[in-house]
Amino acid sequence: MSVLSKLILGVSALACCSIPLANAADKTYPAREIRFVVPWNAGGSNDIAARMLQQLISEQGVTVVVENAPGATGAIGMTKVANADRDGYTVGMGTSSTLAQIAQNLTPLRNEQFTHIARVSTDPLMLLVPADGPATLEAFLAEMKKNPGKVSIGTPGNNNLNHIFAEMTARAAGVPYVNVPYPGGSRVIADLSGKQINAAVLKPSESKGQIDAKHVKPIAVFANERLALYPDVPTLKEKGYDAFPYGPLVQMAYVVAPAGIPDDVRKRLIEIFDKAIQSEKFKTFATQNGFLVDDKTGAALDKEVQGVQTTLNDVAKKVFVSAK
Repeated sequence: MSVLSKLILGVSALACCSIPLANAADKTYPAREIRFVVPWNAGGSNDIAARMLQQLISEQGVTVVVENAPGATGAIGMTKVANADRDGYTVGMGTSSTLAQIAQNLTPLRNEQFTHIARVSTDPLMLLVPADGPATLEAFLAEMKKNPGKVSIGTPGNNNLNHIFAEMTARAAGVPYVNVPYPGGSRVIADLSGKQINAAVLKPSESKGQIDAKHVKPIAVFANERLALYPDVPTLKEKGYDAFPYGPLVQMAYVVAPAGIPDDVRKRLIEIFDKAIQSEKFKTFATQNGFLVDDKTGAALDKEVQGVQTTLNDVAKKVFVSAK
């Protein structure tokens, strides 16, 4: 056999071997723990959801380590994710708050810096007051009118959906207010319970414990329909106030990885997280905490994020620019 023939046979043999070796490599991911960056304080709704997913994913034999990196309305933690190695071993919890920051050019981050994996939740937002605060939305708005520029509304972060709805509440009253941003929902609910602020815009999942303990109470929901978890709490819409004058807004949380991760790694991440999100345990957890779960992953999530971003680009100009 000639040297050339031997060389061709050798190359062919290597090519044949490369296919199973590649497949074997694919099956090794994840070969170590996955870092899950939550860009908010511990104890908030996104942190709670991430830690529930951590437990459920461990049942698949995969180790996830939750890392809290709060600050700048989520931008600090999300920047860590965007700048991480593109190997699939760092993911993060993206939220509508980051999209609102992007809409206002308050962060250099862009959606193109991320690979979208799976949506974790969509969350209604509620207006809450201390337990002995105004009993109804009408009473709260009347209090704002009597004290223009003095009533405070706390929000987890600034220039986000919570802030938008706080601003819309003040517009319903027709007076200015004091916006009080915090690095996370757990801090907001603590100060609301302690009566250090007059009201707050929060998710059910980050306020349920204090509601059940009767330290705070919800008086309105920023949604088109009442919540199954709190059927006695009216929507702003039924009280005659339009919570979405510039178009529908969705408060959501979703898993992302850095842009440019290998396709097979993205596919595996989608499998891991979607299996946990679609589990009966997580769906029960969602019902108990007042948020919704769907099956939006990959390309479908890409489209959803872009849609919310487009709406926020428009809303941010009309709400925040005029609010300054």
